[in-house]
Amino acid sequence: MSSRPVRRPLASHAARMWHQRYETYSRDMITERQQRDARAYAAAQLEKAGIVLTHAERDSIEVTDFGLSRLEETGLQLLVYVNTSRCCAKELVLYPGQTCPEHRHPPFEGTRGKEETFRCRQGIVYLYVEGEPTADPAATPPPGRYTVFREVVLRPGEQHTIPPGTLHWFQSGPEGAVVSEFSTASRDELDEFTDSEIRRTSLEVSR
Repeated sequence: MSSRPVRRPLASHAARMWHQRYETYSRDMITERQQRDARAYAAAQLEKAGIVLTHAERDSIEVTDFGLSRLEETGLQLLVYVNTSRCCAKELVLYPGQTCPEHRHPPFEGTRGKEETFRCRQGIVYLYVEGEPTADPAATPPPGRYTVFREVVLRPGEQHTIPPGTLHWFQSGPEGAVVSEFSTASRDELDEFTDSEIRRTSLEVSR
């Protein structure tokens, strides 16, 4: 896969900021080959990061384009190891420059919502959270609605904890990234996205 630069001039970034809207998204479904390629890419990157998977785990890697049909731009590959009422552990894999769009984890079932810790295993991750915007952020968000721009840069061995209910989004650097996620119970179907066009579902496959 070809990489795209993630650092942009401030003027280019500012032009995209603060509630800007874009054209209607395509709703074409991903093809079987695209899904297979995304799973293979994720498995290869996890192996490169020294993370050993069983055959069943390789087959269970989830792929989501968030309903936008632009997987390598806005999307995510992930593997869930465990998700109980008390804890959750996942691996997140991103293509070069791929973005997981802005969202928050709301309260549910008497809890405050999911608290999660991202630990970078491979590549670079540009994480954006609530707070004072970074003057010259490294990443430019793709088309959509993005409102938080306090930058946290994660390199291998570095981690950051995101409190429940905090708006955040993240983008990988030019070599892609592998991130381990440790959290309280995860309910992805309840995630609240800033952009109303987003649908958080695993991809359907068209043949």
